[in-house]
Amino acid sequence: MDPAAPAGPSPSPSASATGTRSVGTCVTISAEETRALGRALGAAAEPGILVALAGPLGAGKTVLTKGVAEGLGVRSVVNSPTFVLMNEHSGRLRLFHVDAYRLDEPEEALAAGLLDERETDGVTVIEWADRLDGWLPFERLDLELDPDPDGGDRRTIRWSADDARHRRMARALDTAARALASDR
Repeated sequence: MDPAAPAGPSPSPSASATGTRSVGTCVTISAEETRALGRALGAAAEPGILVALAGPLGAGKTVLTKGVAEGLGVRSVVNSPTFVLMNEHSGRLRLFHVDAYRLDEPEEALAAGLLDERETDGVTVIEWADRLDGWLPFERLDLELDPDPDGGDRRTIRWSADDARHRRMARALDTAARALASDR
Protein backbone atom coordinates (compact mmCIF):
# COMPACT_ATOMS: atom_id res chain seq x y z
CA MET A 1 0.00 0.00 0.00
CA ASP A 2 1.20 3.50 -0.78
CA PRO A 3 2.40 5.08 2.49
CA ALA A 4 1.51 8.50 1.11
CA ALA A 5 -2.13 7.44 0.63
CA PRO A 6 -4.55 8.99 3.09
CA ALA A 7 -5.39 6.88 6.10
CA GLY A 8 -8.97 5.96 6.83
CA PRO A 9 -11.71 3.99 5.22
CA SER A 10 -12.30 6.01 2.05
CA PRO A 11 -12.05 4.01 -1.17
CA SER A 12 -9.73 4.91 -3.95
CA PRO A 13 -11.18 3.43 -7.11
CA SER A 14 -9.19 4.30 -10.18
CA ALA A 15 -8.81 2.84 -13.59
CA SER A 16 -7.01 3.62 -16.78
CA ALA A 17 -6.40 1.99 -20.08
CA THR A 18 -2.77 2.05 -21.15
CA GLY A 19 -2.69 0.89 -24.74
CA THR A 20 -4.75 -2.27 -24.65
CA ARG A 21 -4.29 -2.91 -20.92
CA SER A 22 -6.99 -2.03 -18.45
CA VAL A 23 -5.91 -1.48 -14.83
CA GLY A 24 -7.69 -0.42 -11.67
CA THR A 25 -7.47 -0.21 -7.90
CA CYS A 26 -9.97 -0.22 -5.07
CA VAL A 27 -9.63 -0.17 -1.30
CA THR A 28 -12.29 -2.22 0.51
CA ILE A 29 -12.88 -1.78 4.23
CA SER A 30 -14.78 -5.00 5.00
CA ALA A 31 -15.15 -8.59 3.90
CA GLU A 32 -18.63 -7.67 2.61
CA GLU A 33 -17.15 -5.02 0.30
CA THR A 34 -14.58 -7.50 -0.99
CA ARG A 35 -17.38 -9.98 -1.58
CA ALA A 36 -19.40 -7.27 -3.39
CA LEU A 37 -16.56 -6.81 -5.89
CA GLY A 38 -16.66 -10.55 -6.49
CA ARG A 39 -20.44 -10.44 -6.98
CA ALA A 40 -19.94 -7.78 -9.66
CA LEU A 41 -17.46 -10.06 -11.43
CA GLY A 42 -19.81 -13.03 -11.27
CA ALA A 43 -22.75 -10.99 -12.54
CA ALA A 44 -20.71 -9.70 -15.50
CA ALA A 45 -18.99 -13.02 -16.28
CA GLU A 46 -19.30 -14.79 -19.57
CA PRO A 47 -18.08 -18.27 -20.57
CA GLY A 48 -14.31 -18.70 -20.66
CA ILE A 49 -13.44 -15.98 -18.13
CA LEU A 50 -10.32 -16.67 -16.06
CA VAL A 51 -9.76 -14.72 -12.84
CA ALA A 52 -6.23 -15.07 -11.43
CA LEU A 53 -5.99 -14.11 -7.74
CA ALA A 54 -2.73 -13.39 -5.91
CA GLY A 55 -2.03 -12.27 -2.37
CA PRO A 56 -0.80 -13.59 0.97
CA LEU A 57 -2.74 -15.78 3.37
CA GLY A 58 -5.74 -13.88 4.70
CA ALA A 59 -5.80 -11.39 1.82
CA GLY A 60 -9.44 -12.15 0.93
CA LYS A 61 -9.04 -14.40 -2.11
CA THR A 62 -11.67 -16.89 -0.94
CA VAL A 63 -14.01 -14.10 0.19
CA LEU A 64 -13.81 -12.53 -3.28
CA THR A 65 -14.39 -15.96 -4.86
CA LYS A 66 -17.51 -16.45 -2.72
CA GLY A 67 -18.78 -13.18 -4.19
CA VAL A 68 -18.06 -14.40 -7.73
CA ALA A 69 -20.08 -17.52 -6.91
CA GLU A 70 -22.99 -15.40 -5.63
CA GLY A 71 -22.89 -13.31 -8.81
CA LEU A 72 -23.07 -16.52 -10.84
CA GLY A 73 -26.05 -17.77 -8.82
CA VAL A 74 -24.13 -20.63 -7.20
CA ARG A 75 -26.12 -22.01 -4.26
CA SER A 76 -23.61 -24.54 -2.92
CA VAL A 77 -21.08 -23.75 -0.21
CA VAL A 78 -17.88 -22.26 -1.61
CA ASN A 79 -14.74 -22.94 0.42
CA SER A 80 -11.08 -22.86 -0.49
CA PRO A 81 -10.24 -26.14 -2.27
CA THR A 82 -6.73 -26.25 -0.78
CA PHE A 83 -6.59 -30.03 -0.36
CA VAL A 84 -8.65 -31.08 -3.38
CA LEU A 85 -7.14 -28.38 -5.64
CA MET A 86 -10.39 -27.68 -7.54
CA ASN A 87 -14.09 -27.53 -6.78
CA GLU A 88 -16.81 -27.18 -9.38
CA HIS A 89 -20.07 -25.38 -8.64
CA SER A 90 -23.23 -25.08 -10.73
CA GLY A 91 -24.76 -21.68 -11.37
CA ARG A 92 -25.69 -19.49 -14.32
CA LEU A 93 -22.24 -20.54 -15.55
CA ARG A 94 -20.20 -23.34 -14.00
CA LEU A 95 -17.61 -22.06 -11.51
CA PHE A 96 -14.23 -23.81 -11.45
CA HIS A 97 -12.56 -22.78 -8.19
CA VAL A 98 -8.86 -23.70 -8.21
CA ASP A 99 -6.41 -23.34 -5.32
CA ALA A 100 -2.76 -23.60 -6.37
CA TYR A 101 -1.36 -23.11 -2.85
CA ARG A 102 -0.18 -26.70 -2.43
CA LEU A 103 1.37 -27.04 -5.88
CA ASP A 104 5.16 -27.19 -5.89
CA GLU A 105 5.52 -26.71 -9.65
CA PRO A 106 3.17 -25.15 -12.24
CA GLU A 107 3.31 -28.35 -14.29
CA GLU A 108 1.37 -30.08 -11.51
CA ALA A 109 -1.72 -28.00 -12.39
CA LEU A 110 -1.72 -29.35 -15.93
CA ALA A 111 -0.96 -32.91 -14.82
CA ALA A 112 -3.86 -32.76 -12.34
CA GLY A 113 -6.26 -31.52 -15.03
CA LEU A 114 -6.83 -28.19 -13.29
CA LEU A 115 -6.55 -26.20 -16.49
CA ASP A 116 -8.38 -27.80 -19.39
CA GLU A 117 -11.03 -27.28 -22.09
CA ARG A 118 -13.98 -27.85 -19.69
CA GLU A 119 -13.38 -24.39 -18.30
CA THR A 120 -14.14 -22.64 -21.59
CA ASP A 121 -17.85 -23.07 -20.84
CA GLY A 122 -17.61 -21.63 -17.33
CA VAL A 123 -15.71 -19.20 -15.13
CA THR A 124 -12.40 -20.20 -13.57
CA VAL A 125 -11.11 -18.50 -10.43
CA ILE A 126 -7.58 -19.46 -9.40
CA GLU A 127 -6.35 -18.64 -5.90
CA TRP A 128 -2.56 -18.39 -5.59
CA ALA A 129 -2.36 -17.90 -9.37
CA ASP A 130 1.16 -16.48 -8.98
CA ARG A 131 2.28 -20.08 -8.33
CA LEU A 132 1.32 -20.83 -11.95
CA ASP A 133 3.44 -18.00 -13.34
CA GLY A 134 4.15 -18.55 -17.01
CA TRP A 135 1.52 -21.28 -17.37
CA LEU A 136 -1.66 -19.23 -17.41
CA PRO A 137 -3.07 -17.92 -20.67
CA PHE A 138 -2.57 -14.30 -21.62
CA GLU A 139 -6.37 -13.90 -21.70
CA ARG A 140 -7.22 -13.39 -18.03
CA LEU A 141 -8.10 -10.89 -15.35
CA ASP A 142 -5.33 -10.57 -12.75
CA LEU A 143 -6.23 -9.39 -9.25
CA GLU A 144 -3.74 -8.76 -6.47
CA LEU A 145 -5.14 -8.47 -2.96
CA ASP A 146 -3.05 -6.72 -0.31
CA PRO A 147 -4.43 -6.88 3.23
CA ASP A 148 -4.03 -4.16 5.83
CA PRO A 149 -0.62 -4.69 7.44
CA ASP A 150 -2.22 -3.89 10.81
CA GLY A 151 -4.57 -6.88 10.50
CA GLY A 152 -7.85 -5.04 9.84
CA ASP A 153 -10.44 -5.79 7.18
CA ARG A 154 -9.12 -3.08 4.87
CA ARG A 155 -7.44 -4.38 1.71
CA THR A 156 -6.17 -2.89 -1.52
CA ILE A 157 -7.23 -4.75 -4.65
CA ARG A 158 -5.45 -4.08 -7.94
CA TRP A 159 -6.51 -5.54 -11.25
CA SER A 160 -5.34 -5.68 -14.84
CA ALA A 161 -6.49 -7.26 -18.09
CA ASP A 162 -5.10 -7.20 -21.60
CA ASP A 163 -7.69 -8.84 -23.87
CA ALA A 164 -11.12 -7.43 -24.74
CA ARG A 165 -13.27 -9.92 -22.78
CA HIS A 166 -11.29 -9.54 -19.58
CA ARG A 167 -11.12 -5.74 -19.99
CA ARG A 168 -14.93 -5.86 -19.84
CA MET A 169 -14.55 -7.66 -16.53
CA ALA A 170 -12.14 -4.95 -15.36
CA ARG A 171 -14.76 -2.34 -16.26
CA ALA A 172 -17.29 -4.24 -14.12
CA LEU A 173 -14.84 -3.94 -11.23
CA ASP A 174 -14.40 -0.22 -11.94
CA THR A 175 -18.17 0.26 -11.76
CA ALA A 176 -18.46 -1.78 -8.56
CA ALA A 177 -15.59 0.16 -6.96
CA ARG A 178 -17.30 3.47 -7.75
CA ALA A 179 -20.56 2.16 -6.28
CA LEU A 180 -18.77 1.13 -3.08
CA ALA A 181 -17.21 4.58 -2.83
CA SER A 182 -20.55 6.35 -3.30
CA ASP A 183 -22.27 4.13 -0.71
CA ARG A 184 -19.94 5.22 2.08
